[in-house]
Amino acid sequence: MLNSCIILILAASLDYLIGDPWGWPHPVRVMGWVISQFTDLVLNKWSSSSKRRWAGIFLSVGLIVGSGFVGWVLVSIARRLHPLVGLSIESILLASCFALRSLHSAAVDVLQPLTTGQLTKARSKLSQYVGRDTQKLTDSEILRAVLETVAENAIDGVMAPLFYAIVGAFFPGVGSVPFALAYKAASTIDSMIGYRHEPLQDLGWFGAKLEDFLTLVPCRLTVITISLVSGKPQKVWRLCCRDARSDPSPNSGWSECAYAAVLEVQLGGINWYQGVAKSKPLLGDPIQSITPAHIYQALRLTRNCFLIWLSLVIAVLSLTALP
Repeated sequence: MLNSCIILILAASLDYLIGDPWGWPHPVRVMGWVISQFTDLVLNKWSSSSKRRWAGIFLSVGLIVGSGFVGWVLVSIARRLHPLVGLSIESILLASCFALRSLHSAAVDVLQPLTTGQLTKARSKLSQYVGRDTQKLTDSEILRAVLETVAENAIDGVMAPLFYAIVGAFFPGVGSVPFALAYKAASTIDSMIGYRHEPLQDLGWFGAKLEDFLTLVPCRLTVITISLVSGKPQKVWRLCCRDARSDPSPNSGWSECAYAAVLEVQLGGINWYQGVAKSKPLLGDPIQSITPAHIYQALRLTRNCFLIWLSLVIAVLSLTALP
């Protein structure tokens, strides 16, 4: 249990200090390559809806289980070489599952040119992080897009991986890495092929549903944490119950609504995807207009939630390790 504490602390520290250095090997890039190759193969080989659905099930289960297993094998080999090697590899792999620094960097990457009047550059930067069309977005629309991205990715990029790392920490024979990598595989599948339109509707159906299921508990726990940290539990819960269910996603609606409630802003509205307008439900009340300060506040809120969970689990694991 003490070893699990050390690994969680080291992994969180590495993510905070280094993040994901550009160009370095990363497990998600490997997962993405596998998904891309398999998707091209299936789309070229099969046009049948049922075959594509079965292929999607095979991909999802295979990649999730396979990612966890590969992580366990790598850590096991490293531990046999030397305990310090095992500790290092396990910490690095786990740090790659956290995206707290990356989320902050992405937000700042867009906000810096936006706040200096470089609207075209801000649009270009934003297009690297979101799927919506950004060429004609106004300042306020860019700010909404950034805040929505922060609110959504706070769950599947930060808190949910930490949740599964914590679960794994209570299974010393397995450890945090396999659990966290398995979740990252599910999240990557959903982000790449979990679309509700052709040609990926059938192939990505199972992966999207599975990711929704795996994110359900960490999302709700994060919303509860946000409500308590912000000191506005009743307001957060009231707005989530009122608005979150109108969002097509069972999780992003809750997370975005929680941040909207705390910041007293409204998220959702019209977005454009490849020239097609798509209306998202409005979440929260437009008491204030979204500003860069709100986005930085959202980032701090995410960091505080992460640190609270980390501190609590370290305290529990430490007490468990006492004779």
